[in-house]
Amino acid sequence: MITVIAAAGLKNELGKDNDLVWHLPDDFKRFKKLTTGHHIIMGRKTFESFPKPLPNRIHLVITRNKNYQPEGAIVVHSMEEALEIAKNDEQSFIIGGGEIYKIGMSFADKIELTKVNSEFEADTFFPEIPSDEWDLVSEEFHEKDEKHQFDFSYQTFLRK
Repeated sequence: MITVIAAAGLKNELGKDNDLVWHLPDDFKRFKKLTTGHHIIMGRKTFESFPKPLPNRIHLVITRNKNYQPEGAIVVHSMEEALEIAKNDEQSFIIGGGEIYKIGMSFADKIELTKVNSEFEADTFFPEIPSDEWDLVSEEFHEKDEKHQFDFSYQTFLRK
């Protein structure tokens, strides 16, 4: 199973200046719970946005740079190469950024999307989810509270 996992605003905003534009602690906890023990596939900028590699995950970084050799990651040069390395993982995750999501959508079986119920200034966006290709199979709403500045929903889509 190949899963795209993301958090996006109402207009599919992902982030600005290589950073998120919101802070949702429960979403971070969910991301950790779902991805721990699995391969996570990302672009170079996403990898470099982490203070250090995320624990208990195998980081596959897609880049065009043939000389890129970061500590804590396996460097690949295509989505196909990343998926070949992750092929024995029962669920690998495509975690961004924007270009990697666009490439990864055609390979994915499932989308785990946290929809943040607000609009944001952004320079990176999540691709549209075509309703003729994907079914929304579950949705769980969370109201904003003292730790979460925005309402949000966990949405799970499966390929038709």
